[in-house]
Amino acid sequence: MHLLGSAFVISILAMGGLGFGFAVMLAIASKKFAVEEDPMVEKILGCLPGTNCGACGYAGCIALAEELVGKSAPVNACVAGGQDVADAVASALGAERMEAKRMIAVVLCRGGEAETARGAAYRGDRTCAAANITGGEKNCAYSCMGYGDCVDACKFESMAMNSNGLPVVFYDRCVGCGACARACPRDIIEMHPEDRRLFVFCKNKDRGAQAKKDCKVSCIACGLCVKDCEVPGAIELKDNLAVINHDICPQNDVPTRRCPTKCILFGEPEKMTSEAGQPAGLAGGWQARASNSGRL
Repeated sequence: MHLLGSAFVISILAMGGLGFGFAVMLAIASKKFAVEEDPMVEKILGCLPGTNCGACGYAGCIALAEELVGKSAPVNACVAGGQDVADAVASALGAERMEAKRMIAVVLCRGGEAETARGAAYRGDRTCAAANITGGEKNCAYSCMGYGDCVDACKFESMAMNSNGLPVVFYDRCVGCGACARACPRDIIEMHPEDRRLFVFCKNKDRGAQAKKDCKVSCIACGLCVKDCEVPGAIELKDNLAVINHDICPQNDVPTRRCPTKCILFGEPEKMTSEAGQPAGLAGGWQARASNSGRL
């Protein structure tokens, strides 16, 4: 018994000694290999919104702060922060002020439940990413599938699914981070400067008769918007689809007036705000996002 007791005490002392030794080694290593934080990076980080949305092209706000301090990124690089953040960063860095042009997300499809023909019954995972593998339910291979991956990707409550099965962007809340556009497997959502107000809300490249058969509001390549546009070449037909050159196209409703399917529209994004999106403020209301496991 005496020998067993001595062995136990020795074991405890040995373990304690090893633990103490490792603790000392870790303390020395932490001091030796410690990376000193740049106080300026911390200062700039405090100017940023902390959303880590990635719209700036960097991994997160810390990465952007480091690039800003290193002068590898412009002071207006934070898309989500807008002009206020750009001004705060410029002031902190003692740099020249730069204009932060606001970007908004535009959903370029109006083919919802009421407008599009269906040729299949989809039984898979109710996400756009999964449905896009087999084509989903709608006949139009270019349309929004309506499962709301973009809404789920938005961190700012700037989107919702309407009662027609289409995502709607709230113009007053959108920060232009681009998360919704990245989540869309069909590239239906695009990021545009807020001063752009004329859009073709269709991506269908099929011939007119087929496009119209699949969706009542599709572009049928009739060319009326091309003819009516005040600047030649500002709207062109490419692959059976009207395409706007926003660099030269006047931002007015002239090209929209004779469109037979009303797929080219003017000023639509700014009509929708978070206030207009309240159930009491919009006929038909909104569909709640519960999860991707079941259909809305």
